[in-house]
Order: sequence, then structure tokens, then C-alpha cells
Amino acid sequence: MSRKIAFRTLGCRLNQYETDALASTFKNNDYKIVDYNDKADVYVVNTCTVTKQSDTKSRNIIRQATKTNEDALVVVTGCMVNNHRDKLEQSLDNVTYFVENEEKSQIYNLIDAHYKGEVYHPKRDSANLFNYDAAKHTFHTRSMIKIQDGCDNFCTFCIIPSVRGRAKSRPYEDIEENIRKVVGYGYKEIVLTGVNIGRYHYNGMKFDDLIERVLEIPGDFRVRISSIEPDGFGKKLYQLFRHPKLAPHLHLCLQSGSDKTLLKMRRMYTVDEFRQIVNDVRAVRPDFNFTTDVIVGFPGETEEDFNETVNVVKELGFSHIHTFKYSMREGTRAARMKEHLPDKLKSQRSEIIRDLTADNKLNYRKSFIGKQQRVLVEKIDKEGYAHGYGEHYIPVKFAGDNLKKNEFYDVDLKDIEEGDEPVMIGLARVEEKV
Repeated sequence: MSRKIAFRTLGCRLNQYETDALASTFKNNDYKIVDYNDKADVYVVNTCTVTKQSDTKSRNIIRQATKTNEDALVVVTGCMVNNHRDKLEQSLDNVTYFVENEEKSQIYNLIDAHYKGEVYHPKRDSANLFNYDAAKHTFHTRSMIKIQDGCDNFCTFCIIPSVRGRAKSRPYEDIEENIRKVVGYGYKEIVLTGVNIGRYHYNGMKFDDLIERVLEIPGDFRVRISSIEPDGFGKKLYQLFRHPKLAPHLHLCLQSGSDKTLLKMRRMYTVDEFRQIVNDVRAVRPDFNFTTDVIVGFPGETEEDFNETVNVVKELGFSHIHTFKYSMREGTRAARMKEHLPDKLKSQRSEIIRDLTADNKLNYRKSFIGKQQRVLVEKIDKEGYAHGYGEHYIPVKFAGDNLKKNEFYDVDLKDIEEGDEPVMIGLARVEEKV
């Protein structure tokens, strides 16, 4: 009888990629993937440590692991292990193995050796950062493709360079092979991901060169760029958004609309430079979808600084904003700064940005009524409606005949279903028979 294994992933798409790759390896070796709340022989928790809330959530999920099977193996990996390993080992007695990011790709070998009664010592070397098999069996309709890891920016609020290490880029040949394999497996959307992907650089190939090469790979698939910093890439990228395979959407991280705050954060751009990127891209694709991150309540953020952020949010019309209240991370320079703001004020400012985001989101999606999107179906509901995302990364629910999951459909958008997450309503176009 095959053993059962369950996974739980917190945090970024890079973590999602790594979990998908691990799960696929276990499935290829006759393990049965089950829900995290079900009884399993092995539980793997891929943690996040970007905020205090991430730490708390990770701890709670780890503690839940053995509730349905107290004899199960529990493997905890990810950024929280790199950040707090000693504390975790002292406080979590239900964990069998703690595995740091550099060793994560070897979790299957670790578990396999455990059941054989052998001792396996994962090797820590940089090659293991990309030592994942192309994932055939994943938890997502899209296939994440890891192109880079680590970061050299050292923003004053960010712990990630400490837990993910310095920036390293994956050889293009490996990336291309990974993409060709997953496209061969039937995936129709690939998401390029990493920690600071705009700084990709390998043997003279920069990020926009990489995108250009990826778009040349044959097959019926589209390319989506994951979260990216507004530095490191060139204007060549803007023109590539004319290509039908490249999704017209970027999650471009702003963090603050105040130059004074950006300087204290040690961000590598000014508000004007950020604004210029948005304007240059929209000159190529006027309906381009920009989403972003904003941190409110950074140490020393004045009312004037915050109002500058509000004005930029209104001006640039982001269709979605991940809003974070500044969370102090031990070991970062921001933790040693003066003028830390009270949590109540952070919450008030966060609510203002969230309200603006809701208006921006609804207005942006309404602008697509009467237009068309090419939608990749992620699920079919009980009523027979298909659900998925268009190329602009807007959610669409539509009707049609013989709809199938993981297929592209050209959808005419007729209306919008308002709510916390406004959804476009449409009808699949019928291909004309010749």
C-alpha cells in the first residue's frame, strides 16, 4: 500500500513552485497526495517568515500536523526554518526534520532514507537551489518556473536576503528544458518566479533577453511574469508585451509613494522612475494591468508621506494592492530605526489603501465589459460555468458548450458580478466552421 503525504505551503509563488516540484516527485514514487487535514504518513510544511503574522500562521499549521496521525513524520522547511531554526527546534516537539531552503530539493531523499532505516544528510550547495525535477503533478493549473533565487538589494525592512541568500540565476538551458517538459505535460500557462527576477543575469543574458528567448519556445501556452521589482530590467521588456504569448500584467512592487520613505527603505528607484515604467508600458498596452505591494506605517512615515502614497495609488490606478502593515523583523536595519508607529495608526492607513484598492479594482474590471479575454479554465462549477483568468489576470466566469478544464477559450465579457472579488461574466465564443 502506498504511503500518504500532505503538503501545506505559505507565502510566495517561489514556495509554491518548490512544493509543486516536491509533490510531483513523491507522486512519481508512488506516494498518494492527500489533503493536509486528512490522515497522512508524512506532512510537509513549507513556511514563510516575511512578517510576524507569517511566523504565527506557520507555527499554528505545524502544530496541526499530527492531530489526525500522531505517528506521522513532520517535515518543516522554508524561510522560517532559516530564520528561526533554533527556536523552532526548542518549541515544536512534533517535528521530525527541519530542512533549510538550500536543502529543500532533497526532502524526498530524506524521507525515502528514513523509511529504509538509513541516515541521509542533505548537502548544502548552491546547485540544490535549482535541483528540482519538472513538475508533472501539481496543485495548480499554472506551472511555476523558478528562474532565480536570493536577493542582493538588502531593503532595510526585508529579512529575505538572510533566509534565501545572495542572488543566483538559473542557467537558461535548464529553464528552457523545464518549460518544454511542462508544456509537454499539458500546462498552458507558465509563471516565471524567483525572489528578484528582474535581476536575472546568466552568461550575459539579462531578464528581458530571457523573456525574449522563452517566447520563442514553440507550443500553445502563455507566459506570466511573477512579482518583480522596478529595477534591473530594461526598456526592451516593454516592447515584448506586444507578443501574444506574454500576459499584459505585472505585479510591480511600489512599497511607498514617498521618495523619503523609499530612501529609508533602501529601495533602488524613485517614485518618478516607477511612474515612468508604468507610463512606458501603458504606451505599448493602454489596458495593461498593474498590481503592486504597499507597506504602510514604515518607521518615521509621516501623514505627508502617507498622503503621497495615496496620491500615487490614485494616479496609477493599480487594480489590486497587497497592503502590509510594517512588521519589524529582527536582524534588519529598519528594526533599529526610531519613530516606530503605533499599530492602530498602521491599521487606519492600511484600511484607507484597501478602500482605494477596492474602487480601483472594480473600475478597472468594469472597463473590460464589451471586450474579450482569452481565459484559461481552472475549474468547472456544479452549474456548468467555467472559472479562470484572462490574459490581463482578471477573474472570469463564463458559459459555453462542452467546457473543459485547462483549456483556453475566447470569452466575450458581458457584465460584472460585484462583491469582495468582482468577477467578469462572459460567454465563450463559438468557433465558426469552415
